[in-house]
Amino acid sequence: MPPESQPEPGQQWDPRSPEVLADQIAAYDAVRQRCPVAHSDYLGWSLFRHADVLRVAEDHETFSNAVSSHLTVPNGMDPPEHTAYRAIVDRYFTAELVDAFEPACRSLVARLLSDLPRGRTVEVVGDLAEPFALRAQSRYLGWPRRLHEPLRTWTAANRRATLSGDRAAQSEVAEQFDDHITGLLAERRALGAAAPDDLTTRLLAERVDGRPLTDPELVSVLRNWTVGELSTIAASVGIIVHYLATRPDVQQMLRRYPDRIGAATDEILRIHPPLIANRRVVARATRLAGHAFEPGDRLTILWASANRDEEVFGDPDEFDLSRPAHDNLLYGAGVHVCPGAPLARLELRVLTEEVLAATESIVPDTTAEPERAPYPGSGFSFLPVLLG
Repeated sequence: MPPESQPEPGQQWDPRSPEVLADQIAAYDAVRQRCPVAHSDYLGWSLFRHADVLRVAEDHETFSNAVSSHLTVPNGMDPPEHTAYRAIVDRYFTAELVDAFEPACRSLVARLLSDLPRGRTVEVVGDLAEPFALRAQSRYLGWPRRLHEPLRTWTAANRRATLSGDRAAQSEVAEQFDDHITGLLAERRALGAAAPDDLTTRLLAERVDGRPLTDPELVSVLRNWTVGELSTIAASVGIIVHYLATRPDVQQMLRRYPDRIGAATDEILRIHPPLIANRRVVARATRLAGHAFEPGDRLTILWASANRDEEVFGDPDEFDLSRPAHDNLLYGAGVHVCPGAPLARLELRVLTEEVLAATESIVPDTTAEPERAPYPGSGFSFLPVLLG
């Protein structure tokens, strides 16, 4: 590492320390207030302020998204390579497609809620959040039910491998997912004109630079969609339900004014972000947050800190539906902004509407404590509540 990139005294931090993992959001708040950029061997340089994170997200020429040695379509690419692939992906999250999914999504949530007890402990993560994310993803893409259990098992294995930091385990888990999807694509091709008319079949016909997408490209696209859906959406559901349970004033306001639910889910997830961070690599020498960076320096942009920056949001814990929507970096910014944001917003709005409509109350279960999800996850790994 060049001398200019060496951390100065006070810039070191440990994102995996017990103190940080006990409450990631509070820890990021504390670091942001004393040091806008901090270094660790684990994350490289971490950026905490809204302005710095936004600058990195919007300047792909200086801060590259090509951080992985593995094919990652399209979010591991930069323009111009990124542009053609992103145009393909965006076609799968149009307003028309997302709106058409609402009845199926609503029916799916209703069935899940009908199986949950009233007046007894509901473990939100395992009983609602994860099944919802899995079934919604599968339904949207047209995946068969027989994939539900393998994908549920894969999600758990992927989480364990990521937490362990074991690269061999991570590669093995990635191969397991690739095998599931490669097999599904082969089935669709074999069916020809008889293949289901769904988004997965449609994806097989896409072309880039005049040629069909390769199987590794197709698998990468579907992997990225799946990881985002199964982890971030599940985390979001837990965060929203926890917030409603612990803020009866907000819960009652949304019961009275359901038209505010869409804006409320964005604000709740600004207060407690479901996605902690993304990586970047410096492509050309620059200064940021008072620090000199050189090409090759690793950066981590902490959405979970930027979205709580007092310089932008004042009291970050204040629930305020009048905040300018463009300040909320829940779905990122720049050319790599989340393409699935329209679908995610619909799913979370519908789920919240259905949960409130199906219950008279949501309260914490005081007989058991929630457990926070460790980095790189957010939200909760265990969340007991009572539905009335």
